[in-house]
Amino acid sequence: MLEHEKQLWEQGFTLIAGIDEVGRGCLFGDVVAAAVILPMGYVLEGVDDSKKLSEKKRDVFYDQIMNEALAVGVGIVDVDKIDAINIKQAARLAMKQAVQQLAIAPDFLLVDAENVELDMEQSAIIHGDALSQSIAAASIIAKVTRDRMCVEWDAKYPEYGLAIHKGYATKHHREMLLRYGPTPLHRKLFIRNVMAQLEEKENVLESEQLELDLI
Repeated sequence: MLEHEKQLWEQGFTLIAGIDEVGRGCLFGDVVAAAVILPMGYVLEGVDDSKKLSEKKRDVFYDQIMNEALAVGVGIVDVDKIDAINIKQAARLAMKQAVQQLAIAPDFLLVDAENVELDMEQSAIIHGDALSQSIAAASIIAKVTRDRMCVEWDAKYPEYGLAIHKGYATKHHREMLLRYGPTPLHRKLFIRNVMAQLEEKENVLESEQLELDLI
């Protein structure tokens, strides 16, 4: 997990920021990115891609990273912006915001499979959250931040089960969308297919009701 960082340390880079985002594939809610600069030589024992860690382990790592990182930045792009510019651009914008929120300017960016639109030396690493400690740390910060937002959203929209599925397109989430319709925090472009099913269902019900009225 430190191979990429070690190569950069040997080249003289000391403030390496790992960057990752969470929520790109969700039907609901904001996309969240994080940037993390860990001390040179620092080792997070057992760290991995946030999706491979239990919620309890993520929370432990979250506290450890927040306490021991040189700097942590978080970027959040809301649903309206996602619908306006598309999710790929929204994720990139969240990453850019996360870097800009760092209290210390990094001298190199390690990014999970993306390019950050900043004039900084950087490297995009495919599956970076499983290959780089810095990116894994950012993945954990972004994941825990967004999961906690989902708990808050769940209190506002309890019918949808957001605290459980975190806004992803699970069977339960789709069924609740069909039952209750979308909230203002559902991504319009992402739920088109589900809403098409809802419209078809409503049309069938209207047709059946019309037939009953004619009897």
